[in-house]
Amino acid sequence: MDTIKIRIDQAEAGMVVASDIYNTNNQLIVSKGTILSERAITRLRFYNIYGLTVYAEKKEQPREGSYIEALRNSEDFKKFNRTYVDIISQVENSFNDIIKGAEFDADKLLAETERIIHECRNGTHILEMLHGIRNYDDITYVHSLNVALICNIFAGWLKLSEEDTKVLTLAGLLHDIGKMLVPKEIIAKAGKLTNEEYKIIKKHTVKGYQIIKDQPIDNRIKLAALLHHERCDGSGYPNKFTAEQIDDFAKIVAIADVYDAMTSNRRYRSAICPFDVVENFEREGLLKYDPGYLLTFMEHIVQSYLHNIVRLNDGREGEVVLINKLALSRPVIRIGNGFVDLSKEPDLVIEEIV
Repeated sequence: MDTIKIRIDQAEAGMVVASDIYNTNNQLIVSKGTILSERAITRLRFYNIYGLTVYAEKKEQPREGSYIEALRNSEDFKKFNRTYVDIISQVENSFNDIIKGAEFDADKLLAETERIIHECRNGTHILEMLHGIRNYDDITYVHSLNVALICNIFAGWLKLSEEDTKVLTLAGLLHDIGKMLVPKEIIAKAGKLTNEEYKIIKKHTVKGYQIIKDQPIDNRIKLAALLHHERCDGSGYPNKFTAEQIDDFAKIVAIADVYDAMTSNRRYRSAICPFDVVENFEREGLLKYDPGYLLTFMEHIVQSYLHNIVRLNDGREGEVVLINKLALSRPVIRIGNGFVDLSKEPDLVIEEIV
């Protein structure tokens, strides 16, 4: 069969990969014969693959995973979704009121957010429901609610007090409010941002702080809005602060913010598999984020996917049965009557939760 070489921006769902694709660490990312889906193309972009060889003839795309289908058809999810949509409307209205200079009713907005928390059995249940929500447009208030819910779960993992949990939840909810002042055509842009557009986006942290700095709320909420893009190694913005200069709640919100952003659909890419995100944290995150907070987050996130069915990059599907403490992104998978320890199989990775 004829093959053609294409750039990654020319890749389309249904194309068939004609040769194995490896990342810069010589790890197999996509194997020969894989039928590309939007998620697989996102995975290639995530690993900075700029070109690939495909067969000239396209095939039918892989079906969406039965896990997502079953989740979205469940009564639990339908109930969660109704409440979620209602709260998003409340968040949008509250954000618009704050932008107009109205005094922020923190208790009311927190109560709305806690309503969806109380309807779920536990943190794992919330994360499972959010996995089904991922096809929503990632507009600012949707992302903000997601980060608030993740921060609330995170607070439980860190064993924070009830009062600190409420503060952290509000910090997650308000962390990106500055994006309300960024032009919508930039926020909603489907393609890559220009350097000038990225400079405008980066101003949202200072704008967010300015919006809420005079509101009668805990100062840690204000600092989270200002500092959630700072990184412990000094590589962040707006001030290139290092670890000792960044407030603890801003460090926590930063992790929740990045996790939700990467595992959510964007206009310019599909959601990234949570195990890929954890692998990225393992590879690059321990210098950029607070190690104690990040390790706690990763350990609990991967545990939430225990017993889920996943698809490997060689096409096989199996159940996550054991988490490797020293390689959190590479658990043990049961496939039929056998087991695959991904920590001992460098060419195999989890491609998708199905």
